[in-house]
Order: sequence, then C-alpha cells, then structure tokens
Amino acid sequence: MERTRGEAHGREPSSFGVQLSAQVAALHKFACYLSRDTVLAEDLVQEAFARALSAETRFVAGSNLKAWLFRILHNVFLDGVRRKRTNPVELRELNENDEDDDTDCSRDVWLRGDIEIDRLRRLVANDIDLALARLSVDARSVVLLDLEGFTEAEIAKVMDTPIGTVKSRLARARAALRERLQEYAR
Repeated sequence: MERTRGEAHGREPSSFGVQLSAQVAALHKFACYLSRDTVLAEDLVQEAFARALSAETRFVAGSNLKAWLFRILHNVFLDGVRRKRTNPVELRELNENDEDDDTDCSRDVWLRGDIEIDRLRRLVANDIDLALARLSVDARSVVLLDLEGFTEAEIAKVMDTPIGTVKSRLARARAALRERLQEYAR
C-alpha cells in the first residue's frame, strides 16, 4: 500500500494542509497590508503556502505553525521587494505603487450595521490604513504581527530580528501611528 506524504511523517493525510488552510485569512490580511495590493497579496499567500508545503518536513510538530507561516510569508514579501529593487523597470513600478495611498485591501467592509456607522467605520479604517501604509515595511510588519497576537519573541523569530530591535521598532511604529491618528485619541 502506498503512503501519502503526510502519513510518511506521522501525520494524518492532508492534516498539514488543513492546518495551513486554517491560517489563510490571517495570512491574506497580513499580506494585504504589507503589499497594499489584493492581487499581490493573493500571490504572496499562494507562494508562502507552496514554500510551506515543500518545507513540511522541516516544520517541528507542536511548534507555532502560525508564526512559522508568517515568517515564510514575510520572507516571500521581502524577496519580492529585493528582486524589484534590482530590476529598474520593477523599481519604477514599486515607487509608483508607494505613492498610491488608495489600496484595494482597504476597500473591505469590516463591520456591518447602520449606514452612517458603516460610513464612519470606513473613514476611520481608511485613515488607519493610510497611517499603516506610511510606515516602513519593517515597522508595518511589526505592528501587524503584534495585532495578530504574536509575542515580541515570536515577532523576532518571524522577522529574523533580535528582540530588542522588535521592541524598538514596535515602540517607534506605535508612536508614529499615535501621531498620525491623534484626532481619534480624544
């Protein structure tokens, strides 16, 4: 009898894939905020899943799968940014995209209800999206990972950065967000 890849590693068939698919929404949201482009975010998530599936044997059962996936996704995103920076045509597109404050990802309606409340929520969400978009990639990543509930130690692993660097980036990013969103602090 032929064994599937999952059975060969002591897991039920496709259980690893099921565990991965449980993280799709969180990964897509993270990718969307990183890239500020829904289509690119979908590509990033797909590439992250492809890398995760090919590296299944290196995943340590019982460790934090979510943090592992976020690290893969973060690395996929950074690989793309580095690749674009070395290609003059893609660099121009990258700079043009950075100037575009209106993102496809920010168009999602998060909460439903009264029409006026929905309009207000969209205005606030757009302001938050713009404030996040103005942060550097590293600062935005730290904030988004913090919002996902990762500890500073887990963020350090995801970003392959010392924990002290994570703490300082998080503090600076929070300060920048507070400054940009101070009208909502009342």
